[in-house]
Amino acid sequence: MHDPAQLAPAPRTWKVTLTYDGTDFFGWQVQPGKPTVQGELQAALGRITGESPLPQGSGRTDAGVHALAQVASFALLAPIPADNLRRALNRTLPAAIRVSEVKMVRSSFHARHSAQAKTYEYRVLRSDLCPPFLARYVYAYRWPLDFERLQGGAQSFLGEHDFKSFAATDPDRTTREAEDDAGDDPVCPVSTVRTIFASAWERRACEAGELWVYRVRGNGFLHHMVRNLVGTMLDAGRGALAVEDLPAILAAQSRMEAGPTAPARGLFLHSVEYDPAEEEPEMQ
Repeated sequence: MHDPAQLAPAPRTWKVTLTYDGTDFFGWQVQPGKPTVQGELQAALGRITGESPLPQGSGRTDAGVHALAQVASFALLAPIPADNLRRALNRTLPAAIRVSEVKMVRSSFHARHSAQAKTYEYRVLRSDLCPPFLARYVYAYRWPLDFERLQGGAQSFLGEHDFKSFAATDPDRTTREAEDDAGDDPVCPVSTVRTIFASAWERRACEAGELWVYRVRGNGFLHHMVRNLVGTMLDAGRGALAVEDLPAILAAQSRMEAGPTAPARGLFLHSVEYDPAEEEPEMQ
């Protein structure tokens, strides 16, 4: 007689890449009674496969934050081909969420824990008039700004630093939730040290005027960290503080020393990087 356990199919681990307009969602993470990207993806999987795994995202984007290439992982028993799953998800998910890629990966793959680097973009519109079709995706900033000051500020954040001065200090969030890629232990204090590999502003022409785009790549980011970096650099760009003050703000390790939090609507999760070996499916 065969052991029934030996005949049971093993769950397969999937990696999906999503793009979404975060305007109408309360962020990535599931919240009771509120629309979230994670919740919509879980519900779509349930309708398609009859299984409802909780997809693990590469990071917990906040309400109003967008993604060009968010990554999620989950396990399914259903023997569905990758292309069929992608098409079914795009038929089932709301129009504000699209799945660009679906692939089977190693069982050890985890969208958050396996990530080696992430890149974010923040888009600032330099124009007297913000068109309504752009308003959901840019920070329309009308103060006079010095681009070279912004660029100098961005260089201040390169390398390994303690970014506590640029982390959110929400009393309602637990230690585990204090960052977008926190560990699984809610008791262990979360380190606020991060390494920034690239940090720079660039100018892009657009029909409405000009976009000043901040792009930052690092091994991880604290909750609100990018928006706080941008808010502080904008203060430096308009002369409210000196670029030379930024290293001292970093060293202070106090949120009160840094500038304001830039609005969520200008922020995009641009991409997430992994070890290619982790993304290879296991031999059957």
